[in-house]
Amino acid sequence: MSANDPLAGSAARFSDGRFHNQAELPKDGVGKKLRIGLKYLFRRKPAHTRPIAMPAQQALAPEQVLDAPDRSLWRLGHSTVLLKLRGRFFLTDPVFAERASPVQWTGPRRFHPPPLALDQLPPLAAVILSHDHYDHLDESAIRHLAPSTGCFLTPLGVGQRLVDWGIPRSQVQELDWWQETEVCSVRFIATPAQHFSGRGLFDSNSTLWASWVIVDDALRVFFSGDTGYFEGFRAIGERHGPFDLTLMETGAYNLAWPNVHMQPEQSLQAHLDLRGRWMLPIHNGTFDLAMHSWQEPFERIQALAATAGVALSTPRMGERVSLEAPHPGQAWWRDRPPG
Repeated sequence: MSANDPLAGSAARFSDGRFHNQAELPKDGVGKKLRIGLKYLFRRKPAHTRPIAMPAQQALAPEQVLDAPDRSLWRLGHSTVLLKLRGRFFLTDPVFAERASPVQWTGPRRFHPPPLALDQLPPLAAVILSHDHYDHLDESAIRHLAPSTGCFLTPLGVGQRLVDWGIPRSQVQELDWWQETEVCSVRFIATPAQHFSGRGLFDSNSTLWASWVIVDDALRVFFSGDTGYFEGFRAIGERHGPFDLTLMETGAYNLAWPNVHMQPEQSLQAHLDLRGRWMLPIHNGTFDLAMHSWQEPFERIQALAATAGVALSTPRMGERVSLEAPHPGQAWWRDRPPG
């Protein structure tokens, strides 16, 4: 990097035009990636693609959101979470497309429609993005939300993607790890994660990935984005914990990619490292992105949390959760589809 490089003082590791994790990860060769891809394509599918039963989703009306108490949360699917803080609304990783894919004629398809449609969302104070993968960054959703969104908070480089899509530069804030900003008196701190980025064949790790700390007075929420397990969780917990609620990645894992997604045991340990009070597992229940069945992450994390005495919240999609007094939820993933 040159002395004039805007990333010269970056807390994230940036070299050779690419971002790097805090710990250097093993590189997967083309052969391994091909084997994983073929195994994914030709695995047995019935358990993965069975649609979620309608009772697993709670239909959400716009007035229910607008009239809800402050400090409310709703899961809208995968890692898309709507929060109400200080009477304003904030949305994480909005994906409303039918498929988490560069194209809408193929790729992982939704198990369920969003409980609140894109055009039913209230005006947003901010959209918070963790990284640029298709199951976290939906271009059509971003374009739709732009006129009714105050600002977009992104890791370094991701904001430029939005600008390239026509979002005004003044509407975008890009943050490095450990940098923070304030929107409507709510603090947002971009914190480290262990993952990767890219939306094409030749842009690997050209943008940064991050987790987020959300602070509203004494209330503290952690949003993991996508990440493998790493020592950074302990550092985040020491600097910004304890957390009232952790929105923790628990899904789309496999032993073949151990460094960039967590097994449920690691998700639980990350929650403990962060000094979390309640854990709410996300990154599950909407898209088929791994070899495990869609119900497996819920079953495993529920059993692990019970053994460890960790308070776990598993709301249905669209079900309100109080950030001040979360509830456990039910094992809705065991519901059978009608017929």
